[in-house]
Amino acid sequence: MSVPTSVPNIDFSPATAEDYEELMSISNGLYNGVDYVPVKYHTWLKEPQRRMFVARCEGKVVGFESFIVVDDGTTAVVEDLRVAAEIRRRGVGGVIERFCWDVICSDHPEVKRVRFSRSENPHALSVKTCKMITCKAVIPVLVSADQLEAKLRLLESRVNNEDRSKKLSVLGPEEILRFFEESKTREQLLPGGLLVQGWLPIATQKSNLDLLLKREIVWIYSHPEDSSDSASSFKVTPGSDGSHASPEGFLSLGSQPHPVPIADRAHYIDIDLFGNDPSCAKVHVLEQLKIGVKGLPAGSGIIFVLYAEESLRTELVQLCEGLNIYYCIREQIIFEKEIRSD
Repeated sequence: MSVPTSVPNIDFSPATAEDYEELMSISNGLYNGVDYVPVKYHTWLKEPQRRMFVARCEGKVVGFESFIVVDDGTTAVVEDLRVAAEIRRRGVGGVIERFCWDVICSDHPEVKRVRFSRSENPHALSVKTCKMITCKAVIPVLVSADQLEAKLRLLESRVNNEDRSKKLSVLGPEEILRFFEESKTREQLLPGGLLVQGWLPIATQKSNLDLLLKREIVWIYSHPEDSSDSASSFKVTPGSDGSHASPEGFLSLGSQPHPVPIADRAHYIDIDLFGNDPSCAKVHVLEQLKIGVKGLPAGSGIIFVLYAEESLRTELVQLCEGLNIYYCIREQIIFEKEIRSD
């Protein structure tokens, strides 16, 4: 039996709450069981900066993609392309992407650039026509509910006394805004000046702060060695003197846990790491997990995904040795393309 190869006729419409069930029916098994759209879909519908579209073929939902306008309205971040299994490899994904980019160009004249992420092995056209902003190591780790307490103790035992002496601060809204405004810190920690949280790459601009605060992210910061300088210091925890901090500081962002279909009662946590100090990286991972598991329903396991500089991959893998590391994704790549000149 031959398989159709021609590109089918596709119609587009804005996504609605009524499209949810049909969209979920084409999403089974996506992203190796850690698909976040089932949880975020209805929240996304309420985001004023976001537009979401479903693709239909002969009246049936066969695809989806969204974009969100950030950075004072100058950037569109395209997210979550998906195509129904029975219609893949027929060019539908390309049709959906072109549609979204055309909407951005026609309906949002203030947008000057588009950003998007890829997990690995990006399309040759993306590499050729777009600027690669950053490429980070990705380490996904699954811990079942019955092993969670023991595995956290194991991780804690591996964060030695020197690591645990790192001085950490959990930042509130005012401290986050000050971090955004400190250009020296941004240049040292953030590739291309971008903050990537849960695959969303945005600039450290005040206009993006409300979007981030609504996500209830846990911000943990290790102060640089010159943190006594009033121009670059933030609120610190009691007794913190910054004497053991890395020269450039270190930042981690931890998402709120949410359920995913990979395993029964499994909850997902993104931990984005910014900096190059391996000791800081380990203690940040541990602290983010200790905070994250406090919000879990009883009897839940977790899958936490670490995003870090490639130079930290070996030490982070060693930290997680004995846990269930599964290499479904190895890289997070952020691309950017200018679509209008100033």
